[in-house]
Amino acid sequence: MSSNLAAGDHPVYNYKVVRQFAIMTIVWGIVGMSVGVLLASQLAWPALNDFFQPYSHFGRLRPLHTNLVIFAFGGCALFATSYYVVQRTCQAKLWGGWLIPFTFWGWQLVMVLAAITLPQGMTSTKEYAELEWPIDILIALVWISYATVFFGTIVKRKTSHIYVANWFFGSFIITIALLHVVNSAAIPVTMFKSYSAYSGAMDAMIQWWYGHNAVGFFLTAGFLGMMYYFVPKQAGRPVYSYQLSIVHFWALSSLYIWAGAHHLHYSALPDWTQSLAMVMSLILLAPSWGGMINGIMTLSGAWHKLKTDPTLRFLVVSLSFYGMSTFEGPMMAIKTVNALSHNTDWTIGHVHSGALGWVAMISIGAIYHLIPVLFGRAKMYSVQLINTHFWLATIGTVIYIVALWVNGIMQGLMWRAFNDDGSLTYSFVESVVASHGGYVARAIGGAFFLSGMLIMAYNVYRTVSADETSDQESVTPSADPAAAAQTA
Repeated sequence: MSSNLAAGDHPVYNYKVVRQFAIMTIVWGIVGMSVGVLLASQLAWPALNDFFQPYSHFGRLRPLHTNLVIFAFGGCALFATSYYVVQRTCQAKLWGGWLIPFTFWGWQLVMVLAAITLPQGMTSTKEYAELEWPIDILIALVWISYATVFFGTIVKRKTSHIYVANWFFGSFIITIALLHVVNSAAIPVTMFKSYSAYSGAMDAMIQWWYGHNAVGFFLTAGFLGMMYYFVPKQAGRPVYSYQLSIVHFWALSSLYIWAGAHHLHYSALPDWTQSLAMVMSLILLAPSWGGMINGIMTLSGAWHKLKTDPTLRFLVVSLSFYGMSTFEGPMMAIKTVNALSHNTDWTIGHVHSGALGWVAMISIGAIYHLIPVLFGRAKMYSVQLINTHFWLATIGTVIYIVALWVNGIMQGLMWRAFNDDGSLTYSFVESVVASHGGYVARAIGGAFFLSGMLIMAYNVYRTVSADETSDQESVTPSADPAAAAQTA
């Protein structure tokens, strides 16, 4: 759009920060998933732990992998899409001045500090919250700035309504702030060592209130905001049911917060708390599947596009994995099922069906949609490469999760097998040996997914470096077809 038009009375969009976060989504995805493939290989071939000790040890690299994939890759995808969507649907430029670049550079600094401290063993030991207290303070400052920019933009919107995607993004931003501040309360001992402010069962309860709702709001609500914009946009269809999307939002937001204690079945936590978490987890199935059906049915009248549009395929298949993961999770929360699945590879398979199948694939689809828009290109460099990426990601995810489902159920059954005299039928080492084939398959599946990310990086590089010019820094807003769903 010409600068003359942008200089008129209409507000303009800020795409610079969206471009930065979109590119870093790909970069951190490759880095985080490379660490994941190394870890999967270490489990299959333990000698790989011996290089560059102690920094390359599984116990130190594993929290680095989760932080890079969840918060660096997933976080950058959420920043990029939420900043883009809130501008488009509110028809207003991002508000916040210097806070906008601060959220980008601050978040990258957090991830670099994670990559420095975690391999050195500097950790709080809390799942998904391993970073030590100075970094936690930086995270809080960046997150408060993010909330200020996001909600400041909504306040100055040019539309009377707030599109449902922004409700999901907003709830994720508020809830993650609350979870982070409460769970990260600590007593510093040195610059990079602290102890939790809580103790015993209380510490475990607060940790999994945080841990599961990091899944529920960071990895679910935030990416549902992505789904409610990019699926209708890519399909060229309004959301199937705007009313259902509102029910989906309120049900998910009110129920998810209660489910965290299902990670603590058969622990020192009171039985009533465990049972309440189990019941809430089962009830969650209804709104989760309602949202999945809403997303998939948005393709009504546009199913034929799946034949020729691999970007739309990424978005729709991600919804299938979302449905599968949100069915599997409540089932694993049932105490009798959990007695078999807990501490086995089944849990890891469940996590990755959500992380790779849902979170990564919808992020990839959204980035493929965004790149041509952000860089002023008519389309991606190669649709065929997107198609190749889709099949590598899908096949890799299926290999990965099936291998761990088989491993997990086998491990659970072996650990529960007793001889007539009451002794264990199998030693733990025998279950590890029996799991080797699954670990090899897991590494292969992860390598497939990583290969797809490398292809994506090449495709994006060729798209961005194409000999085309467009002034995308200032774009005059226009009515957005995705937002029209609420009036349908």
